[in-house]
Amino acid sequence: MLRLIMALSLLLTLAACGGADNVWASDKAVARAKYRHAAPPSITLFTVISNKSGAGAHSSLLINGSERLIFDPAGTWHHPNLPERHDVHYGMTERAVDFYVDYHARITYHVVRQDIAVSPQVAEMAIRAVERYGAVPKAQCATSVAAILRSLPGFQSISPSMFPKKIMDQFGALPGVSERKFYDDDPEENGEILTRGI
Repeated sequence: MLRLIMALSLLLTLAACGGADNVWASDKAVARAKYRHAAPPSITLFTVISNKSGAGAHSSLLINGSERLIFDPAGTWHHPNLPERHDVHYGMTERAVDFYVDYHARITYHVVRQDIAVSPQVAEMAIRAVERYGAVPKAQCATSVAAILRSLPGFQSISPSMFPKKIMDQFGALPGVSERKFYDDDPEENGEILTRGI
């Protein structure tokens, strides 16, 4: 009986991991895309909010350290000029960040951007943490973002949660956080944005 329970548990665990993005760009592509932003080291939390219900729909992290990249766990956003490894997208220039926000902001959703300055050491820890995290299964974006943040000095107050808005509220309560909101009247089906150049 114990073996049967263990086998069923293993099957459920493997099923829960289904849908994770296993994209793995080459070393050459990642090195070519590497972008260092001139601004001081920072961590940015993006939260996509439903304009109908007010509920959080997605969480992601933009990290600026020795390079600038975005951790878009279980996200649908991608671009052929921005290599990806397990939900980490490299080469996040200003234009790429604007493209990311524009993809998510539409008539049905708006985007909340929260920025906080961090030390170079914390930024590097964040970069390594997202690179080690692995591909994230669907509906686990907030869980993974919270886990990454909780692993960093100064962010231990972030409680685990499956709800992006809860992570946003906790992040917003940290000292020194600045916040901006982005609205757009793009249609709900705005996948053609993915074909635009960067």
